[in-house]
Amino acid sequence: DVPDQKYLCSNCNNILKKALQTLCGHRYCSACLSWIVRNNKNAICQKCKEEDPSTLSEGSLLAEERAFGDAAINKEISELKVHCVTLGCSWSGIMKNFEEHQSLCEYALIPCHTGCGHMVMRKKLADHLENGCVNNVTMCQKCKRSLSSSEYQEHSCESNLCKEQKHVQTETPSKEKNRSTPLLNKDGCRFSEVGCSFRGSKEKIKEHEKTAVGAHMLLLLQHIKQLKASLCTAAKAANGSIPQSELNVNENKLHVFENIVAVLNKEVETSNLEITAFRRQSELDQNIIRGLELKIAELHRCLTQKDAGLSSLHKSLLFSEQTSYDGVFLWKITDVGRKLQDSVTGRSVGLCSPAFYTAKYGYKVCLRVYLNGDGTGKGTHVSLFFVVMRGDYDALLPWPFRHKVTFMLLDQNNREHIIDAFRPDLTSASFQRPVNDMNVASGCPMFLPLSKLQSPKYAYVKEDTLFLKCIIE
Repeated sequence: DVPDQKYLCSNCNNILKKALQTLCGHRYCSACLSWIVRNNKNAICQKCKEEDPSTLSEGSLLAEERAFGDAAINKEISELKVHCVTLGCSWSGIMKNFEEHQSLCEYALIPCHTGCGHMVMRKKLADHLENGCVNNVTMCQKCKRSLSSSEYQEHSCESNLCKEQKHVQTETPSKEKNRSTPLLNKDGCRFSEVGCSFRGSKEKIKEHEKTAVGAHMLLLLQHIKQLKASLCTAAKAANGSIPQSELNVNENKLHVFENIVAVLNKEVETSNLEITAFRRQSELDQNIIRGLELKIAELHRCLTQKDAGLSSLHKSLLFSEQTSYDGVFLWKITDVGRKLQDSVTGRSVGLCSPAFYTAKYGYKVCLRVYLNGDGTGKGTHVSLFFVVMRGDYDALLPWPFRHKVTFMLLDQNNREHIIDAFRPDLTSASFQRPVNDMNVASGCPMFLPLSKLQSPKYAYVKEDTLFLKCIIE
């Protein structure tokens, strides 16, 4: 029947195989989802994109550990009515029986197990082996002739031809004899008498007999048909034309082969039971693996959270180490050349210092510097400003902020420091109790000419580093 849309994979649009449902509610074949995630970083569900791109969310992000097996839809799919599309086959049934049918379909094309390279219909394999397979030859152990299956059945070593062949072989040089010697070291398949030409070591023969059960049964079936036909012909023949002993031998052979077919049928049933058990165990293993993958994903998420927590603690520790609580703050600025260039190009306009305090429970403040200037000093001077920040103890402090502020740019040769100072304008919003995280900055827009900063006469910048100091009285 034509399947409903819910039975189709969101990727390949075929019937779902081992259906997985994602957090966004769409379904994928297990193999399809694995392929998408492996080949696409941060893959988004294609169905979500098609239905309404505006609703894309974190749930639309595809990941195997965030999908779960949809047992209900898998059960429904296993009950879908299907039929075999192989030409000539009339089989129909339900989906869960389809794989078994595929391994038995008589109309399916399969490769000849002798390795001749031909693809033949399963039901015609015996005919192919008997009449058309170039690899299906049997060597007569008496006269050492290589014969096809049909030739071997009619072959008799008592014929004049074979006697001549024997005579020829006795005259064959030792070199030719040596060529056939390796064949004698290889055992033949137990079904060589019915047309199987496979030869090899004991291990290879065991492997061959396990994998060629179906082909052997077809060969036996063909041989039994031939035996029955010969028996019927013998029964109709005139009395005395065929010896009774030969008829008895044929009947005995027929019984033997029928017993072999019965044994092979049991072996096939046992193999099918083993395959079913293996599939069930494989499904259980897959569920265990999926559960472990979910646990690993959860552990990975926990580790990510802990890493973020450690990073935050590390930042807090660095901040604590750099924080001053006595109103005196020394700010070291590195990579001055690059930061000045960023300021000129506009990539990074101003730099903000770590916060510091006027006392243990005092005002929280920081500095802001514009290496390429700001306001009236833009492009010509270094601008340096003072910022009052919102602190934890503001409710206990007197406002407005009224302490004298002194700026210093240190000459690293200790010759001529640049010093500037100001007292707060008590009416300015910059020095009132902060409502936001930071007040408006206030200070010296023309703190130092850029020409002086970069002059080789002074050591304000040394090894691409400068030091700014702030003292709050």
